[in-house]
Amino acid sequence: MKPFAYARPADVAEAVRTVAGDPGAVFLGGGTNLVDHLKLGVARPDLVVDVRRLTARTIVDLDDGGLRIGAAVTNAELAADRRVRERYPVLAQALLSGATGQLRNQATTGGNPLQRTRCAYFQDVTTPCNKREPGSGCTAVGGSTRNHAILGTPGALPDPTAAETCIATHPSDMAVALAALDALVHVQGPAGERLVPFPELHRLPGDDPSRDTVLAHGELITAIDLPPLPAGARSAYRKVRDRASYAFALVSVAAVVPRDGEVRLALGGVAHRPWRARRAEELLRGAVLTEHAVRAAMEAELAAAQPQPGVDGGNGFKITLVQRTVVATLRDLAPEA
Repeated sequence: MKPFAYARPADVAEAVRTVAGDPGAVFLGGGTNLVDHLKLGVARPDLVVDVRRLTARTIVDLDDGGLRIGAAVTNAELAADRRVRERYPVLAQALLSGATGQLRNQATTGGNPLQRTRCAYFQDVTTPCNKREPGSGCTAVGGSTRNHAILGTPGALPDPTAAETCIATHPSDMAVALAALDALVHVQGPAGERLVPFPELHRLPGDDPSRDTVLAHGELITAIDLPPLPAGARSAYRKVRDRASYAFALVSVAAVVPRDGEVRLALGGVAHRPWRARRAEELLRGAVLTEHAVRAAMEAELAAAQPQPGVDGGNGFKITLVQRTVVATLRDLAPEA
């Protein structure tokens, strides 16, 4: 592990100034992802700035019926909160399907959505990786691709040496639920505070796979707002994985079904970011949620999917798997259809 300096600022403003003023500085929240990367040599900061005690560890009712979650609230606390379980079961279910009890006790609301990919090549510093070292290439292409992306990728056979190539997936269960809930992210940066709609927080690889989000260096998440759901809305999270626990999603679905038919769908395990299924939502707007209608909507959503071949058989199976998972999730939420 590379030696680094450690700082514990007095407030958020000082923390933001400190990190923004040092290209080699990083924030430390719960540390469940960062500490692993320090040990692996994936992260090599010069300065670690501890913000765990600077942001709120409270969940507050908003005047409009929503909730404001402080960035320091742990995943365990959030999943156990009665208001979250009753109003936003999709979020509680997503949180409880992730990691272990010990990790949920430590991981934070501000940090969980910012965790980095669990791509084996990203975590192996002996292999080329555009996300870890831009311009070095992508070892995942043509390698083990079972857990990799089928949406938002550059194609079925991207050039593994191209600087923009990356087929990694985002690992957070919580983030998929927040995308479906249209959460709002409070961000504090050198220029002040701004709000980022959660579905716009994460980015596709584009020309810089090393950037997972739209946040600038030195910007800190301080809270996340959950807008109120319409009366009678139902929601659920379904995760498909290789084993029953302690595994990342092959595919996952966060679904919100209001009574007005405005279905919201977000997918996990299929893209570089939590994937909001906008095309499927559009086709299901106002429709009766029959199995035929849902399958047709998902076929349209997945028409642009680019499965990746690989030494492990590739990930083409995800196209059928995600379609079936969405059908099963919506069948449970709207059995009358």
